[in-house]
Amino acid sequence: MNKALFLDRDGIINIDHGYVSSIEKFDFSQDIFTFLKLFQKEGYLFFIVTNQSGIGRGYYSEKDFQTLTQWMLQAFEHEGLPITKVYHCPHAPEVKCHCRKPAIGMIEKTVQTYNIDLSASWMIGDKQSDIDFAQNAKIKHTIALGKREIENAEYVFTSITECTHFLEENPDIIKI
Repeated sequence: MNKALFLDRDGIINIDHGYVSSIEKFDFSQDIFTFLKLFQKEGYLFFIVTNQSGIGRGYYSEKDFQTLTQWMLQAFEHEGLPITKVYHCPHAPEVKCHCRKPAIGMIEKTVQTYNIDLSASWMIGDKQSDIDFAQNAKIKHTIALGKREIENAEYVFTSITECTHFLEENPDIIKI
């Protein structure tokens, strides 16, 4: 079985400027590439699981999202960090779909397709819905980032940089 690192996008991979939908507004989070390289060394597959309600709200189109996603994936490839798959929920919250975090629709596809061992996997997010998603999906390990109060995360850091430094000093944590 494979182990995976599931990443939220806005607030984790990139700075959350609010409904980021274009290359011009996309700024990678400081140290995100260094962070991912720590997990890459341990053989993790990378998955992005992101709520993109801006599509459902009409702020940007599915095409805008896909264009930005392809550009982002090329940047990861350039860094030697291939992303296995990007899953997104395009619905507004009031739709109450099965794919919007904290519901587990995005993870169900991943586990079946990529033979993922959720007990050896991690979720990193910046909202309560990300950590709730991990718990609902039975992803064993969680990291919450930012200044929001988030309950039930295994580890909490203010930034990717702080988390990266912690994992560099404590590498056995991700050696599962």
